[in-house]
Amino acid sequence: EQLVESGGRLVQAGESLRLSCAISGLDSDTFSKAWFRQAPGKEREFVAVIMEDGSRKYYAYDVQGRFSISADNAKNTVDLQMSSLKPEDTALYFCVAGPWSFRNYNIPTQYPYWGQGTQVTVSS
Repeated sequence: EQLVESGGRLVQAGESLRLSCAISGLDSDTFSKAWFRQAPGKEREFVAVIMEDGSRKYYAYDVQGRFSISADNAKNTVDLQMSSLKPEDTALYFCVAGPWSFRNYNIPTQYPYWGQGTQVTVSS
């Protein structure tokens, strides 16, 4: 199983950025996909999740309305479109996959499969 993120880079506050994740060795139809992030000195935090069939999406409070998660199960990819970026969005962003849990979708340990991360830096 492999998850490979791409798209992270340095941007200015207010700009948009799209992260992509290519998944291999997993059947995307049977796993929910999510994005987490980790800023220096902080714990990993939930960003967004999409159910395996794409029927439901949930977002962290501070990214609602700015970020959008999407998945293409035929291509085994999951994207995170980020807009109106803020300096506090600066973090290493991880693509993850795991079984769906309505109660635990925002908990890192719910997801056994993780990518290596892609760095997003937002300058003010």
